[in-house]
Amino acid sequence: MHELNIVLIEPEIPQNTGNIARTCAATGARLHLVEPMGFRVDDKKLKRAGLDYWYLLDITYYASTADFFEKNPNGSFYYFSTKAPQTYTDVCYPEQVYLVFGKETAGLPEDLLYNNPKTTVRIPMISEARSLNLSNAAAVGTFEVLRQWNYPDLLGTGQLRTHTW
Repeated sequence: MHELNIVLIEPEIPQNTGNIARTCAATGARLHLVEPMGFRVDDKKLKRAGLDYWYLLDITYYASTADFFEKNPNGSFYYFSTKAPQTYTDVCYPEQVYLVFGKETAGLPEDLLYNNPKTTVRIPMISEARSLNLSNAAAVGTFEVLRQWNYPDLLGTGQLRTHTW
C-alpha cells in the first residue's frame, strides 16, 4: 500500500504551508508539521492558501525534530536540499516514504544532510538561483513520487463541461 508523507521542519511562512497542505489534500499525502513554526495554525493566511480543502487533510504536529523522528522511527526519509549530491529523479521511491523539507530561510540542518547522503536529493536549477519556493519544491517532489507509483487512487482523466455557443 502506498503512503506518501510530506514533512515540514520548522516552516516559517504560512502561505507556503497552506499551499503544501492543499497539495497534500488533493493527492492524499499526509502532512507532518514540526515546531517551532513561524506562525500559528489558526493563521488566516495559512487557511486562505489551503482554501476549502482542510477537511481532506491528514495532518500531524510535532513539538520538535527529535519528536518527529522518535514517533516515526522506521520511515524511509528523503531530504530535499540545494546541497544534495543527486537529483530527486535519480531515486526510486519506496511504497511508504517521507519527503522532508526544511524551513524557508535555512533549509534542513546540515548534520541531517551529512548523515544521510544517499537519501538527500536536489531539484536542479541554474547556479544563480538560491532555491525554489518551498511549496513549489514540495509539489515537485510529491508529483515525482506519485508519477513513479503511477498516480495511485488519483483521477487520471478529466472531462470538459458541455459548452454551447
